[in-house]
Amino acid sequence: MASQHYKQLSVLTLSTTAFTLCFAVWVMFAIIGIPIKAELGLTETQFGLLASTPVLTGALSRLPLGMLTDRYGGRLVFTVLLLSTVVPIWLISEATAYWHFLVLGLFVGLAGGSFAVGIAYTARWFSKARQGLAMGIFGAGNAGAAITKFVAPSLVVAFGWQMVPRVYAVAMLVMAVVFWLFTFTDKSHQLSANVSLKQQLAPLKDARVWRYCQYYSIVFGGYVALSLWLTKYYISEYGLSIQTAALIATVFILPSGVIRALGGWLSDRFGAHSVTWWVMWTAWICLFLLSYPRTDMTVQTVDGTAEFALGLNVWAFTALLFVVGIAWGFGKASVFKYIANDFPNDIGVVSGIVGLFGGLGGFLLPVLFGVLLDVTGINSSIFMLLYGVTCVSLLWMYFAEVRRSDYFTRSVSGIEAGKDSVPAPITDR
Repeated sequence: MASQHYKQLSVLTLSTTAFTLCFAVWVMFAIIGIPIKAELGLTETQFGLLASTPVLTGALSRLPLGMLTDRYGGRLVFTVLLLSTVVPIWLISEATAYWHFLVLGLFVGLAGGSFAVGIAYTARWFSKARQGLAMGIFGAGNAGAAITKFVAPSLVVAFGWQMVPRVYAVAMLVMAVVFWLFTFTDKSHQLSANVSLKQQLAPLKDARVWRYCQYYSIVFGGYVALSLWLTKYYISEYGLSIQTAALIATVFILPSGVIRALGGWLSDRFGAHSVTWWVMWTAWICLFLLSYPRTDMTVQTVDGTAEFALGLNVWAFTALLFVVGIAWGFGKASVFKYIANDFPNDIGVVSGIVGLFGGLGGFLLPVLFGVLLDVTGINSSIFMLLYGVTCVSLLWMYFAEVRRSDYFTRSVSGIEAGKDSVPAPITDR
């Protein structure tokens, strides 16, 4: 009989591996969508919709998949999920019309729902003191986006874009078999059959859940959106080839995925709030700089005219993106540390709704990127949008957490000093 430690290691390793593959599949239109766009003559908005359509189903499926995991266990739900995507992924290689890709993309997008399954499945195998690290290691599987950036361009150049979905379909089938054979089920991790659907959804009435949804919509939704858009951005803004653009984009994608494990450890050590607070401020500064469009200025001087070129070259741009990626990697882990701390018995449903909003951010943002680019023609307008979303998160965090913390500090000080009253508390809105 396998030891508890072996079971923990097996569940964590295979869940992370399966999620990595699912994430690679989830964002494959970021690469194959570029030659498809050229073949079909798509607009920027149509490309944004194509790239993000799988993200929509992945987002919407996270809540029901998280609830199913709470009831039936991650081993069964994860295996069925992997198998359900194999045929749609393969059929993408046979598609010829725009609507074919959109419909198949909706089915393939179920792969993105694997996050809600794996995070709930993995977390319950570890003690509270180690859950942050375990969830961070599992979440590092979103570095699967980097696998697509490395592998897919080479397959496109060598064999055509159709080879990418064929390879991924076979990989998903093999992964499903391996996952079922080498993971485990613990009945104590599952909800009692007496728990009703209404009771299972009760935590969604808590205002904290919706605040965490907002945080995750930028740290994860922004990550997914840029993972889908960056290759095209480098091609359009800096004139790079698809292989070079995809390779440089991994400077943002890969570290942001892998660093999530460290973010989980930091959240265990310093607390979810402290990590998330500094994540938001770091991203806010970098996104402000990234938002500034490349500008040529002519200035009248006493000696005539002087011309200046303002803007980020490809290396400065990539360096700032790297910092944003690291910050968001920490943030993706710290948000789920909040969940493990505040909702230890409802991880599946709460992680499902938070993951849903993060996925919706990953779906809506690329579409809005395309709309902004069609309307303004300014590439950096996508970072203006991300900057605005970050501002909302910072303000909400300040009023709901920072000022509330200050209130409790003043309250305790007032009581110790013998004061009769303190100001009314600030409610979580």
